[in-house]
Amino acid sequence: MEVEAYLGADDPAAHSASGRTLRNAVLFGPPGHSYVYFIYGNHFCFNVSCLPDGEAGGVLFRALEPLTGIKEMAEARGVSLNEGKADSALRKLTSGPGRLAEAFGITRDRDNAKDLTDARSDLTIVDDGFPSQPIEITPRVGITKALDHPLRYIVAGNKFVSHR
Repeated sequence: MEVEAYLGADDPAAHSASGRTLRNAVLFGPPGHSYVYFIYGNHFCFNVSCLPDGEAGGVLFRALEPLTGIKEMAEARGVSLNEGKADSALRKLTSGPGRLAEAFGITRDRDNAKDLTDARSDLTIVDDGFPSQPIEITPRVGITKALDHPLRYIVAGNKFVSHR
């Protein structure tokens, strides 16, 4: 698992740094809602609002280790798991925010502003039941502003992170 935090007006790398807009309004709403945006003209990125209602903040899901639904993720990504390097192909499913969103079929039109805490939703975040693991905190990656902020959280030693 790999996530990055983006913390409102005081964080120049956050989408909410310039204030509330129609595009980023979810980040100012209650916690636990999906904020999906389009980047580089071809990738969606999946975030979750995380601060109290009215206070902007979000967590970008950058990568995760695929454990179930692997065949469906591979089909959604157009990745063959029968390649010579199956481990490398498996890593390509969800290592990176665009890959992760594509593997889960997450789009802005369909998924933006969904309540991820509502069990009736088709997109939820739940406790996976796995024991907790050591977490490393590093500077964020893939951005040009506020690079020194230690707001990237990764499962220590996990090979499915987007940047080692």
